[in-house]
Amino acid sequence: MNTALVMNKNLSTLGLVVLLSGVFLAMTDFFVVNVALADIGRDLSASTSALELVVAGYAVAYALGLVIGGRLGDALGRRRLFVTGMALFTVTSALCGLAWSPSSLVAFRVLQGLSSSLMIPQVLATVQATTEGPARARALSGFGATGGLAAVFGQLGGGLIVASDIAGTGWRPIFLLNVPVGVAAITLALRVLPDTRSDRPAAPDLVGAGLLGATVLALLIPLVEGRAQGWPLWGWVSLAGSVPLAVALLTAEGRIERSGRAPLLPPSLLRLDGIKRGLTIALPFFTGFGGFMFVYAELTQVVLGWSALKAGLAITPMAVGFLGASLSTSRLVARFGRSVITTGGALQGLGLVVLALTVESSGAGVGPAALAPGMLLAGTGQALVMSPLIGVVLADVPAHAAGAGSGLFTTLQQAALALGVAVYGTVFLELLPRLGEASAYAVGVCVQVGSALGIVLLSRRLPAPRSVPSAAHEVELETLPLVADAA
Repeated sequence: MNTALVMNKNLSTLGLVVLLSGVFLAMTDFFVVNVALADIGRDLSASTSALELVVAGYAVAYALGLVIGGRLGDALGRRRLFVTGMALFTVTSALCGLAWSPSSLVAFRVLQGLSSSLMIPQVLATVQATTEGPARARALSGFGATGGLAAVFGQLGGGLIVASDIAGTGWRPIFLLNVPVGVAAITLALRVLPDTRSDRPAAPDLVGAGLLGATVLALLIPLVEGRAQGWPLWGWVSLAGSVPLAVALLTAEGRIERSGRAPLLPPSLLRLDGIKRGLTIALPFFTGFGGFMFVYAELTQVVLGWSALKAGLAITPMAVGFLGASLSTSRLVARFGRSVITTGGALQGLGLVVLALTVESSGAGVGPAALAPGMLLAGTGQALVMSPLIGVVLADVPAHAAGAGSGLFTTLQQAALALGVAVYGTVFLELLPRLGEASAYAVGVCVQVGSALGIVLLSRRLPAPRSVPSAAHEVELETLPLVADAA
């Protein structure tokens, strides 16, 4: 770790909990709004397009600022950026909970997304800069578990909160409850988080920032808005335009790096084996995950008319499977290597097939109990993929570039989630009037099995671990690629 400045002790258990609280809040807020949209629409007299912007505004702003947030943490200090992001997230959460109109809620959601983009890159960057060996493996497992559980809690917890109608406030507590958690996290962060930054501070890369922003906007705006607007021409033009913009970004960044300056997104990172292999697997994984969560919400709450609480309870077995598997991934990776992700992809695919068959056989009368076996299998498989996958991406990233590496990973994650919503959501909604709810869901879920199959095939192409420790707790920094190779 001699390539990063560390002004405090290594990351403690409490420090990791504080970091993961930021991941939980940011990821939960990405999903929790879905279960409250109907109530928000009635309370604020919001149109369908305004409600779409409540979701899309957060997602786009979040993805847009991730790499920039990582770079700022590298240069200015990761603890400082985490605390700043958490403080802004806390304030904007309060503003969202107090919103008086659709336009005010959309504006505050955009600011909330930008706050998350300052906070989240510091989590993986701090882990990368202050841990090694088994401590790093456990921290990465915790990161993966927190992100996945936050997605599920967004459905379950959001349903419980809305159904409780606390003091007659309806949907507003889904935002207001972030405030005390944020205040506590800020107080603890100032006391327990290590203060790290890159030892190679760089001047701002304004060209890279502009091209990155244009690329992300050109890709994500049509993905999150295109389906609702009937896939207009401007959406296809924007998607097509994202390709030359990405090429221009890589060209400009390569030129900056060759000149000896520090680009926002170093092309040398993309040449690292861990980055290339990890992102190749991350794309189908997060695309399938985003599609699954969207199609599930559409089927249960829109088509079948379940309450937010019932839909949330039905997904609880997935959370149980995800949590149980996540707590074991560091030990499993140390023992079984890359086969952990291969097995996870297979279990996820099996769970999806079981869900498809269950819904097809039960039809509109399907209930939460019938979905439990498929949910449990799918959640277990997702955990076995997600936690080691993060290790793949970060294993080869030098500590001084930890912010850029984590920002790159989380940007692809958000883009893939949006892509999954667009692709799998479109398949389901197009088939719905033709096949009926059961068959449309079954076909849509079977399409998602393709993502799981891709994970299985891609993970088999990865090299075997260079060495296998005799026990999980003997993992050394030199053999950490076995965490990566586990994918």
